[in-house]
Amino acid sequence: MSTYYQIFGGKINVVTSDPSNPIEGQVWYNTTSEVLKYRAVTTAGAWASGGNMGTARRLLMGAGTQTAGIGFGGYTTGVVANTEEYDGTSWTAGGNLGQARYHAGSCGTQTAALGFAGYVFPGSTFPVQTEEYDGTSWTTGGNKATAGRRLGGCGTQTAGLGFGGYTFPASTKNQTEEYDGTSWTSGGNLPTGRQSVGSAGTQTAALSVGGQPATPGGISNTEEYDGTSWSSGGNYPAVVLDSRGSGPQTAALQFGGANPSGPGNPNTSTFSYDGTSWTAEGNLGTAKYGSGTGQNSPAGTGLAFGSGPPTERIKTEEFTGGGAAVTRTVTGS
Repeated sequence: MSTYYQIFGGKINVVTSDPSNPIEGQVWYNTTSEVLKYRAVTTAGAWASGGNMGTARRLLMGAGTQTAGIGFGGYTTGVVANTEEYDGTSWTAGGNLGQARYHAGSCGTQTAALGFAGYVFPGSTFPVQTEEYDGTSWTTGGNKATAGRRLGGCGTQTAGLGFGGYTFPASTKNQTEEYDGTSWTSGGNLPTGRQSVGSAGTQTAALSVGGQPATPGGISNTEEYDGTSWSSGGNYPAVVLDSRGSGPQTAALQFGGANPSGPGNPNTSTFSYDGTSWTAEGNLGTAKYGSGTGQNSPAGTGLAFGSGPPTERIKTEEFTGGGAAVTRTVTGS
């Protein structure tokens, strides 16, 4: 059996900080963190723990990427207005929303995010306001034509998409609206009206995943939007409400959500989509319902933060797809 010295021609390095560009198979001891680490290539997609949020919450909005994420709004003991920004390691406070809300639509990046519609409680109020974030503060954008909570959203601040949703009295929406950075216009209706819908993609190449139609229970339908109309895609392997997703239409990630029996039954399932069918990936470390997500994370990566119920959480998890180079810590288990 070959030794590390025989393969790499040297002993294990002792360093005070991790190498900036390690190669596969390289091993080193970090004296600062006092751990032995190595560089490997993942064989399957997996989640790892990230930095905790400052405010525990669920049903929040999210945007950005794994290394430049943003979470805003949500619900804990009441409706939340605060914003937090993620740098791939930790969260810091950003500017508050003008209108506290939860179960709303969102999209964009950390420095150009969009939040729209949603729900305000008490009062059963469904705001139509859109807000735009510039990396520091929120300003008012154009109102949506259709109010609703539990809607899907994806795209960017100047090319956003909102679809589906729900308002009282019982009314499940099939409308699609497109945002150009100033105002909303009507797009092609969803074939199946639904709320609690999962989403991913862009304004001209979006995904609508699962959700709840007008009748009780959930559906597993995946539908694809081309900027004009929706068409059927490969069915999602699970029937869930309020799953979360990210990535492009042909390389998307979808995870978590609640079983149709109730939000008190969140799950850990994670699936990737290739434009035709869904494939199981490594499960979330903690079951999540109504979490935030880094919607614009590139293919093969993902970000999940917050979630609940039965209790609101502050945990963050980061997804790395199969075939990616990662640094791991050697443990005794």
